Amino acid sequence: MIRKDREITEKEQIEGIIKKATVCRVAFCHDNQPYLAPFNFGYENNCLYFHSARDGRKIDMIRGNNNVCFEFDIGHKMNRKGLACEWSFSYQSVIGFGKASIIDNPLEKRHGLEVIMTHYSKRKFEFLDEKIKNIV
Repeated sequence: MIRKDREITEKEQIEGIIKKATVCRVAFCHDNQPYLAPFNFGYENNCLYFHSARDGRKIDMIRGNNNVCFEFDIGHKMNRKGLACEWSFSYQSVIGFGKASIIDNPLEKRHGLEVIMTHYSKRKFEFLDEKIKNIV
């Protein structure tokens, strides 16, 4: 990061941004081809949870190369000044790297879905077994 004075390194601040974010962007790579996708997500114990259909480009990319980069951003504000080159954009973001894994265990899938739904709603949800089978 060029602007070290703006770098966030405190875990509490990082988690605060993640908890306020509504979208997580995840970058995948396969055969030197990058692919970026937005996700609804859940976060718990240093782990990000996403859901996906069992098949598709993202899943194929994870199976071929599970290295990922993720990004969250919040608090967007355009700072307009007189000249175009004096304008700026304020926000907070978290960028990180990790390894994606596919969850096959139905109990772990259910837990991941609970974490995702808790991020967006504080109520409890029921998950039908046939729906659990269709996601990873």
